[in-house]
Amino acid sequence: ADFAARCGLRLHRPQREELHDGWDSEYECLILDEDKLLDEMEDRVAGGGVVVDYHSCDFFPERWFDLVVVLRVRTEVLHERLTKREYSQKKLNDNMQCEIMDVLLTEAKESYKEEIVQDLPSNSIEEMEANVQTLAKWAADWSQ
Repeated sequence: ADFAARCGLRLHRPQREELHDGWDSEYECLILDEDKLLDEMEDRVAGGGVVVDYHSCDFFPERWFDLVVVLRVRTEVLHERLTKREYSQKKLNDNMQCEIMDVLLTEAKESYKEEIVQDLPSNSIEEMEANVQTLAKWAADWSQ
């Protein structure tokens, strides 16, 4: 959100309830309806200048993105964050396993041109601020 605001871009977080198709009691979350989401987003992203904040990317059309950023975190930091969110043990373990196995980074590299995929560390406030600066520079260069 901070990045989008600083760069004059629009932020889109596709987690609204009407874009879902029920509840997953095992993971304690809504089940995304990918077709509804893609239909809803098509016009929003068509003109560019949109930051899409979502934890998965393999179903988004490649043409929508000029940059795909995967935020990485050390497992001990991730464990602490997810514990504070009161994730169930299964959800916490699965998220930890995904981070250890580089699932999201691999998914991004398999779904988009490798040169547009960036992975950035997000372990501390300082790293997050550095990421915002890096991405703000990228956005400024992109807009010219």
